[in-house]
Amino acid sequence: MSAQPAYSLDTRWVRRSFDRASRTYDASAVLQREVRSLLMERLELTALEPKVVLDVGAGTGAACPALKRRYPRALVLAVDFAFGMLKAAAARRSWFRPFFALGADAAQLPLADGSVDLVLSSFMLPWCAPAAVFAEFRRVLAPRGFLTFTSLGPDTLKELRAAWTAVDSHARVLEFLDMHELGDALVRAGFTEPVLDVERYCLEYRDVRSLARDLKALGARNATHGRLRGLTGPRKFAAMQAAYEVHRRAGRLPATYEVVFGQAWSPLAPPARRDGAIGIALEEVRRQLPARRR
Repeated sequence: MSAQPAYSLDTRWVRRSFDRASRTYDASAVLQREVRSLLMERLELTALEPKVVLDVGAGTGAACPALKRRYPRALVLAVDFAFGMLKAAAARRSWFRPFFALGADAAQLPLADGSVDLVLSSFMLPWCAPAAVFAEFRRVLAPRGFLTFTSLGPDTLKELRAAWTAVDSHARVLEFLDMHELGDALVRAGFTEPVLDVERYCLEYRDVRSLARDLKALGARNATHGRLRGLTGPRKFAAMQAAYEVHRRAGRLPATYEVVFGQAWSPLAPPARRDGAIGIALEEVRRQLPARRR
């Protein structure tokens, strides 16, 4: 068996990391809240009356009440493959803004072809294979269905990446696809009218350990196959800290995030049906999901 590429994702570790982070995620999700708010604002620029809305990679489900408020007649599904995140999302449900939590892999959604009108996904794509996920979004979206998402570009955590590179050759930080690569993947998946743009954010920290704690709390841990297994020694971590210090300004250490915003439409013609494609009716999904708390 050939070895996995160093920067390919260990899916089991991704799921485990986000499952463990379900209790700490919201307290550290400062950037995630800001970006999610902007993503919701951008929906106001598009005239949509969806019947079925997916939040894929929903995490703790923070976007779902807002989606239900914006589209009160729609069936809103919070989709995630980490059980802890789904449990946290379900706790946000209320009788006047009900939505459902669905455990599923984004690349294998248990939904019928063309059964969804709107897919929203924020910060999930770096933790999966975007080409496979876009193809699955294309499959479940109805003709003229709408996809809106955010991802992370290659400048994300560039300071941390440079500091680790100065210390050793292990894959310490994920490699992120740029805006053009994501746009090409959308077109290959069959989407039309793709629009992508980039916003840059800079979070500031007192020290590197504070940044590391935030990343762990978010579940954004190193999930590459080439990661160093076991604990990093104190000398090596101290060397990385020293390398990071060259970026300190006004007493704070920066952490750059390059956020890619994207949107696209599914074409009028439905995609060719895939042999063996998962495709259960939404009514069956409703029956399988737990009833909301009264």
